[in-house]
Amino acid sequence: MRIAVTGSIATDHLMTFPGRIADQLLADRLDHVSLSFLVDTLEIRDGGVAANIAYGLATLGHCPLLVGAVGADFDPYGRRLAERGVDVSGVHTSTTRHTARFLCTTDPAGNQIASFYPGAMTEASAIDLVDVVRDHGGVDLVHIGADEPDAMLRHTRACRTHGLAFVADPSQQLARLDGEAIRELVDGADLLFTNEYEHGLLLAKTGWTRADVLKRVGTWVTTLGEKGSRIERADDPALDVPAVPAATVADPTGVGDAFRAGYLAALTMGRPAVACARSGSALAALALSFVGTQTYAASPARLRALLAAVYGPDVRAATDLPSGDERS
Repeated sequence: MRIAVTGSIATDHLMTFPGRIADQLLADRLDHVSLSFLVDTLEIRDGGVAANIAYGLATLGHCPLLVGAVGADFDPYGRRLAERGVDVSGVHTSTTRHTARFLCTTDPAGNQIASFYPGAMTEASAIDLVDVVRDHGGVDLVHIGADEPDAMLRHTRACRTHGLAFVADPSQQLARLDGEAIRELVDGADLLFTNEYEHGLLLAKTGWTRADVLKRVGTWVTTLGEKGSRIERADDPALDVPAVPAATVADPTGVGDAFRAGYLAALTMGRPAVACARSGSALAALALSFVGTQTYAASPARLRALLAAVYGPDVRAATDLPSGDERS
């Protein structure tokens, strides 16, 4: 099964603040906030949700087709992704804008304040997903991640029109999208990803109940941080899947993207939802141990060992490489 991963492609500027962000917020001054954080570290890393997920899939031996918009400054980044096994030939390059920028400050408790400059991502709505897929030999599943909103809607409509299975993953864009747009992005998805906060926000903005959503999607997967994840399907009880503990906690940025990559890698092998969630949790734990979203190293063998240590030796990791080649 080949996956096209659509969404943002960005450069991350990751900073750490040694104090507590919450302590800097005054309850009686929240209507006029003016803060400047003196940070201890600055890491400039490759990022963007689509690129992060594609990177994770590639570490597990897949060759995902990356679909998004970048600037002319993307060349070194694109070469790094291609060297890992990501197909970047479907990426649109702007002639006037820089690649998107994500700027994030994190405190020791994992709280974050972030800004996102879209840059070339504003041109993503010009991408014709059907043409890209056709020119690259077809795909079996399209992941529609956070992107320029019109691009997300256009990709979703293309999937419905042409019978392409798709994953709805609006994530950060839920805050910007209205209920009508969210309903259109979700309806008919084979798989829906949210985190715990987004789960409630989606219901509030769409006006749907949990049952309404589950009538419209195949599987709804909600990540719960250190508690793991929850799998929901119509007419079935919700299943909670425990997380894989991280060896160290270095940086939470991009951990959700790693979960999605691990989940989708297992899904391509036809594994059941619980096995997919376990695979996602294992890759997320590896990502959490490193600063940056594309700095961790993974392989099917490493994931199998980690899963066996956490869930027991009989668990199936669902991460066999299509080629049989074990990448480190």
